[in-house]
Amino acid sequence: MSEKQTLLQQRKAQALPRGTGTLCDWYVARAENATLWDAGGNSWIDFAGGIAVLNTGHRHPRVEQAIADQLTKFTHTAFQISPYESYVALAERINQRVPVAGAAKTAFFTTGAEAVENAVKIARAATRRHGIITFGNAFHGRTFMTLAMTGKVAPYKRDFGPMPPSVFHARYPSAVQGISVEAALASLEDIFSQDIAAQDVAAIVLEPVQGEGGFHVVPEAFLLALRALADRHGILLIADEIQSGFARTGKLFAMDHYPVKADLITMAKSLAGGMPLSAVAGRAEVMDAPGPGGLGGTYAGNPLAIAAAHAVLDVIDEEQLCERAAGLGEQLTTFLQGQKARYAAITDVRGLGSMVAVEFDRASTAQAVQKMAMANGLLLLTCGAKGNVIRFLYPLTIPDGQFAEALEILSATLESCATRAEQETISA
Repeated sequence: MSEKQTLLQQRKAQALPRGTGTLCDWYVARAENATLWDAGGNSWIDFAGGIAVLNTGHRHPRVEQAIADQLTKFTHTAFQISPYESYVALAERINQRVPVAGAAKTAFFTTGAEAVENAVKIARAATRRHGIITFGNAFHGRTFMTLAMTGKVAPYKRDFGPMPPSVFHARYPSAVQGISVEAALASLEDIFSQDIAAQDVAAIVLEPVQGEGGFHVVPEAFLLALRALADRHGILLIADEIQSGFARTGKLFAMDHYPVKADLITMAKSLAGGMPLSAVAGRAEVMDAPGPGGLGGTYAGNPLAIAAAHAVLDVIDEEQLCERAAGLGEQLTTFLQGQKARYAAITDVRGLGSMVAVEFDRASTAQAVQKMAMANGLLLLTCGAKGNVIRFLYPLTIPDGQFAEALEILSATLESCATRAEQETISA
């Protein structure tokens, strides 16, 4: 670590609370597409993507230009005070493409957690019910309501006291965790019989591909059964697509892979190419349930972020990023399956499109791979209930040569970690 980095780490420790933990001990100075550089000129291939925010890469020229153009007009008015056409036009574009049944409407907010909170508000207003069902290992945000909905205690809920009531957790189907579709459905019936009557449940909130929970992909059979169960009891189905949306899975939304429509869909992260913007879209009659003034926020639908989101949708279409996500994901999955055949420490490879993960036998193995990969110039993120999963969230705009280079780094890293583990076993 350089003297400047050491000083920055000391300043950070003195100026910031412990709760704002960071993965890297280096500080980014600039970024472009799929590359990060520090002030010393050291570079990393970015397979983290700002936690799934940069499907269109760092500083995509179309996104930069859209923001620059908007800067010459106005930066903020608060849409609920002085509205602007670009907000309306973006809602129209999303309404045309969001996988819900019938006519759709969209409202914009700032963060993913805000989108989830407002989806809950809309669902409660539409149904006049209070109960919310989510799933184990889910992640929905860091506000108190979304913390209650999140299915993981440490580090998210720990130390923060009682959570809001009327939130219940069912089991998410996962073959690798031994949770069958039947067991997951049975857990919902248990909630109805033991915790809250179905007639009091406003919504079931599900990630089609769990993000922080470990990139578990929902089985089609479960989603079909869930839709039928929700319809039977008058419950709304909310798809949290904050991490899986905007071409990551090979479709604009992960729900596009299924013959099932959600009533509401939350989105954020890659919606605006790095600018803070989130949204709730859904069936028009459901979205209209809250009265005037019931939805909004000072920065909700900021004009700079709205301009960026228009550019993102253009880039996804013009550069065929859905198709590219499918192709890159197939390459990565094939590579990881080959590595799984070589290393016993790899227990599972799974994903949808370019939302791919590899699971290891223990968290320490995943952390060792992550640490060594970073030392070799590749930035990776872990996830999963046990922290033993590495997820891949590279920009979909990454050049082919750089993608191949990243896989070479990953291959060498896995081999080195396996060799080190063998040597430690022999020494023990």
